[in-house]
Amino acid sequence: MSSYFIDGGSPLYGDVVVSGSKNAALGIIAGAMLLDGPCQIENVPDISDVLKIIDICRDLGARLELENGVLHVDPTSINTTTAVSQRVRDIRASYYLLGALLGRSQHEAKVALPGGCNFGTRPIDQHVKGFEALGAEATISYGNIEVRASRLVGDHIYFDKTSVGATINLMIAAAKAEGTTTIVNAAREPHIVDVANFLNTMGARIRGAGTDVIRITGVPVLPGRASYPIIPDQIEAGTYMIAVAAARGDVTVRNLIPKHMEPLSIKLEEMGVGIEVGEDSIRVRRNGTRPLRATAFKTMPYPGFPTDLQPQSTVLLCHAHGTSTMHETVWDNRFQYVDDLKMMGAQIEVRDHIAMIKGPTQLTAARIEARDLRAGAALVIAGLAALGRTEVFSVELIERGYEHFVDKLQQLGASIVRSESC
Repeated sequence: MSSYFIDGGSPLYGDVVVSGSKNAALGIIAGAMLLDGPCQIENVPDISDVLKIIDICRDLGARLELENGVLHVDPTSINTTTAVSQRVRDIRASYYLLGALLGRSQHEAKVALPGGCNFGTRPIDQHVKGFEALGAEATISYGNIEVRASRLVGDHIYFDKTSVGATINLMIAAAKAEGTTTIVNAAREPHIVDVANFLNTMGARIRGAGTDVIRITGVPVLPGRASYPIIPDQIEAGTYMIAVAAARGDVTVRNLIPKHMEPLSIKLEEMGVGIEVGEDSIRVRRNGTRPLRATAFKTMPYPGFPTDLQPQSTVLLCHAHGTSTMHETVWDNRFQYVDDLKMMGAQIEVRDHIAMIKGPTQLTAARIEARDLRAGAALVIAGLAALGRTEVFSVELIERGYEHFVDKLQQLGASIVRSESC
């Protein structure tokens, strides 16, 4: 177990460059296992979740080599349709391999039920419903899910609940199914569009990604043999934007897609934070003594406010004048970090799925735990704005999704160091 030690009170200044999208990378690497030839994936973030899925794909027999953000993939040597190791259970996105292996073999796949951050139930009923619509039978036993089919045939799939994971999984599986598959009530997140664009670059025929209706016309062969760059990470970009607003300063966040950031940018402006939007950058300014205004947030599927920026934004609301609300509609138990913020002096009351935050509060240092990836990043932001030295431990969870997090913050002037535990 390792820790970050943060001496708060230093404003952030300079430029920070956003890495490739974690969520897109995981879906794209899994989708690459469907291909009938090699490919090259660019702008791949060097984070633990990505390294784990690379190792899982190697266990399948695929050849993958990551160097300087470029991943060379050759799936033609895959020799199994089963992925049930412990490392499969360690990351949620490993379930994308179910769609990839089923689509590749057209007959069967078996994958361990995945883990990931522990802040709510993650049912796979919409995944199962979709696979069954394509002609497969799914069984769950001994912590594994297995799907079998005589052949995959496209069909009309309606999701009872919008699901990012099921949308990606079924999109991958249907890419090689016979006929046309229509997914209705599909999720619309940017990384879904990126996975679809990747598959199309490799020879698939997918239309409508980014809308709530996606149509996939199956093809017998996906030749690959192309290069594809992953989009910038929307959540990493948002984390740095919020960090500047909380700790004060003047930072330009580069290599982002401003359209993806609009739900956050609008809220920051509403609170009184200076926002200047460039072609592929956003400048965030909060200087002087101008107070932040209290406001109301509500997480929703894209294009609404992302749940993965909820903890970070709650930290920022601690500094706003008045009573703010954070309404979480996506996950049942995402306020686990609130007790840690209370240790730092935050005035937060949680009722059901709504947190009420009274401010402004001058947070003070404490020893606090990163309970999941985004909550951990939020506690780092709290430490940057707090008085004294804060220790955030279990930071391995943060490093699942942020590339060179400490280095990037240090380059902005933050006083933060990483310490290995004994």
